[in-house]
Amino acid sequence: MIRFLIRRLLTMAVSLLIISALVFFIIKLPPGDYLTNQIAELRAQGEGASAEKAAFLIKEYGLDKSVWEQYLIWLGAWPGPNGFSGLLQGDWGWSFEYERPVREVVGDALWLTLAVNLAAVVFVHVVAIPIAIYSATRQYSIGDYLATFIGYIGLAVPSFLLALILLFYCNRWLGISIGGLYDAHFYGEPWTWPKFKSLISHLIVPTIVIGLGGTAAMIRRMRANLLDELNKQYYTTAKAKGMPPVRALLKYPFRMSLNPFIADIGNLLPHLVSGSVLVSLVLSLPTVGPILLAALMKQDQYLAGFILLFTAFLTVVGMLISDILLAWLDPRIRLGGRSR
Repeated sequence: MIRFLIRRLLTMAVSLLIISALVFFIIKLPPGDYLTNQIAELRAQGEGASAEKAAFLIKEYGLDKSVWEQYLIWLGAWPGPNGFSGLLQGDWGWSFEYERPVREVVGDALWLTLAVNLAAVVFVHVVAIPIAIYSATRQYSIGDYLATFIGYIGLAVPSFLLALILLFYCNRWLGISIGGLYDAHFYGEPWTWPKFKSLISHLIVPTIVIGLGGTAAMIRRMRANLLDELNKQYYTTAKAKGMPPVRALLKYPFRMSLNPFIADIGNLLPHLVSGSVLVSLVLSLPTVGPILLAALMKQDQYLAGFILLFTAFLTVVGMLISDILLAWLDPRIRLGGRSR
C-alpha cells in the first residue's frame, strides 16, 4: 500500500507539472496579453501615464521574456525580477484585472466553490442511490416508470432554466433572497452562526440545480448496473442459503454496482466546477466559475492559470481517492501485482 501511494504521488506530481505547462501555453496562444492589450488601448486614448505604468508591470512580472521563461518564473523554478517567487513558493501570481494577488481574488470564492460542489456531490448520491435501488428491485413498476421519467426530465431541462424557476418559487414560498450564497448584509462580515445559516439556506437552489443532471444520470446507470448484478448466480446463491434479501442486496450486487461511480470520483468534482459556470452567472454565486470566465476573456493569465491548475489538482486527487476506495470496496481489485 505504501509503495502504491508513493508511486501514485510521484505520478500526480509529474501529471500536474505537464498540465501546468499545457495550461500556461494554451492561455498564451492568443496574440498579446492583458497588459499589452491595455497599453495599446491607453495609448490610443492618449493616456501616456497609465500606459507607462502598464509597461512597468510587464517588466516587473517578466512578461517581456520568452514564453518558457515566463512559465518557469510562474512555476517558481526560474528566478524572475523578484527572485524565485512562484507556485512552488506559495505565490499564486498577480491578477492584472483586479490589481490584487490571485490569492486574495480567489480566496473566499475557492472555498465557496468547494462548498457548493461538495453539497451537490452529497445531493447526487443521497437522492440517486435509494431511487436507483428501488427502481431496479421493482422493475417495470409504477415507481420504476416514475423514476425513469424524472431521470429523463433531469437530463433534458437546461440548468439555467431550472435555476430561474427555482429562484422564483424559493423566493416566493420560502423567502430565500434571489442570488448569492447568503443575505446581502453578510457580505464582508466575519463568519457567525447567522451567516452560516444563511449560507445553508442559500445552498438549496444551487445544490439542486447543479446536482440534478448528475442525479438523473446516476439513477439510470446504477439501475442498469444493479439489474445486471441481480441476475448473477452469486446473488441467487446468497438468497438460497437463507441470507435476508436486503442484506444480500447491499453486500453483493450493490457493492459491485458502485464500482463505476467510485472510479468516476476523479472526474466528478472538476466536472461540477466547470459545468456550474453558467449556473453561477445566473444565480450570482461568488464562485470561481465567473472569475475564470472573465480571466480567460481578459487574458488575465496568472488568475486563469491558477484556477485551471486547481481544477486539475482536484482531478488527480480524486483519482487517487477513487483507486483507494475501489481496492477497499472490491476485493477483486489489487493495488499492485503479486510477486511470483
